[in-house]
Amino acid sequence: MPATAPQWELDVDRGPDWLFVKVHVPKRSRGEDPPIADWIWELLEQHFIYRLALELDDVPLMHSYLLGQLVLLQKRIRERSGVLRVCGLSAMNRRVLEMHGLSGQLPDYCDRNEAVMGSRLSKPR
Repeated sequence: MPATAPQWELDVDRGPDWLFVKVHVPKRSRGEDPPIADWIWELLEQHFIYRLALELDDVPLMHSYLLGQLVLLQKRIRERSGVLRVCGLSAMNRRVLEMHGLSGQLPDYCDRNEAVMGSRLSKPR
């Protein structure tokens, strides 16, 4: 189910207990930044799932607006005892997270499978 905005697109898949959202961000001019946190939050509420693997491999460069949206989304998800896992960051975007002190708050995984397994590995057996 794709959701769209001016030049933004979200591809949404549902798995057992998880929602997978792939964000497509084309090159754009300033002033076209949509409320991505609100859109994704609405998807989570529609599906009654608060475990999100957010695939960002199509994001060319994370800028401050998008970082702010991710922090807002993380806060909302945590208030519902949920989990946000970021997947597919480029080396440059990993450095952006580190420079802003967000790499611990927004854990990065290679792909959606690793994100889901990463959460399971941290649980005691």
